[in-house]
Amino acid sequence: MRLSSETASQLPADIARPSYDRSAQKTGIVHFGLGAFHRAHQAWYTDLAMDAGESDWAITGVSMRSQSVPDQLNPQDGLYTLTERSGDTACTKLIGAVREVLFAPEQGEEVIERIASPDCHIVSFTVTEKGYARGETGLDLGKARASFYPLLATGLERRRERGLAGITLLPCDNLADNGRVLGALMREWLSVEAPQLLDWFESECTTPSSMIDRIVPRSTEGDLNALETQLGMEDRGAVFTERFSQWVIEDNFAGPRPAWEAHGAQLVSDVAPYETAKLRMLNGAHSLLAYCGLRSGYEFVHEAVADAEIGALAEKVMREEAAPTIAPAPDQDLGAYAGRLLERFADPALRHRLSQIAMDGTQKIPQRWLDTALARMNEGQEASAIGEAFDAWLWHLEDGRFIDDPHGDELAGLVLSQGREAVIARCFGGGGAEPPLWPGYEALAAAFSN
Repeated sequence: MRLSSETASQLPADIARPSYDRSAQKTGIVHFGLGAFHRAHQAWYTDLAMDAGESDWAITGVSMRSQSVPDQLNPQDGLYTLTERSGDTACTKLIGAVREVLFAPEQGEEVIERIASPDCHIVSFTVTEKGYARGETGLDLGKARASFYPLLATGLERRRERGLAGITLLPCDNLADNGRVLGALMREWLSVEAPQLLDWFESECTTPSSMIDRIVPRSTEGDLNALETQLGMEDRGAVFTERFSQWVIEDNFAGPRPAWEAHGAQLVSDVAPYETAKLRMLNGAHSLLAYCGLRSGYEFVHEAVADAEIGALAEKVMREEAAPTIAPAPDQDLGAYAGRLLERFADPALRHRLSQIAMDGTQKIPQRWLDTALARMNEGQEASAIGEAFDAWLWHLEDGRFIDDPHGDELAGLVLSQGREAVIARCFGGGGAEPPLWPGYEALAAAFSN
């Protein structure tokens, strides 16, 4: 038996479930990239809001490339369970916020119509850094045509033609200043593909920045099998996560929104201090643990942070290297934040794989390590923990077993044929006619050279 609207009533009594009538909810949110993180984070917050009495915030998910998420959730009528873990305890809840998942290559017209509906007020995104199709100097139009831009622009054009109000475009990816970035890229797309829409977009739509934080490991077969025994039925869309969750959102919406702040989200005027702390401290330490941990033969975050040497490096990169480069908001205690992060990393219940964190290093390293290192250099300070982490990343390219990166094949081939200095030149500049992968960080090349 598989989880669905028909079978949900047969779940064990201790599984919390939505109190609202799912069939009566209109779709207020279209979300691109409805993977495990969105289901454990933004959809969870939205489910809490509707459970508290708000209505018409059901979510239509959009999968741009993979049929797997539609196959997981559509036969279950969008239902899935979320299990929060901490130490030896776990709590499972049924989430009802997701109505459907559309597969964009085959259902593009349906995606456009959901965006163009008067019921829709927010389009949100967890498409990873790659999904924004940024090139060296701005939008890469070729890549953008395979991303969300054409569907979104067509949906917005129909709204304009129908005399509807604009909507909020809410990015939720680990991308510095993600609202400003999305707004600028969207304007580039419109200026080329739909210039008649530019003025309407500027006056009617907003792109607030946000910062998201919740550790969501990949579900394993063991996780799913144990859950099936617990539920008495199969849930192919299940997600497992930690108890902690954080969502900081710039209060700049074009229209209605759920009262997410009543359920723990923070609405602020400036997301930057929270975002910078997360990128440089949490994500910076995470990437250090990933590459140093894999080099030492570990598989999970809790194993790597328990290693005395690697754990000390992670703490150093947060407290001594990253934190002094951050101007905190009045309510931010960066020392306490570092302590809480170390506790979260050490929790064995999460089983967060280092190889998952190690993915897409060329996309992540600038904001996670290089911004800190550059700020330290400008103050005449070293960043030795980041230097050790960078050395482990180079090992990761040499080793080759865990590489999952858009430039992985190129850099792995380069390091094996010409050595580490060739990789450094390709990334920072000085590697020939091609522009560097990390423009703006040329001054750090010498610091990371052997």
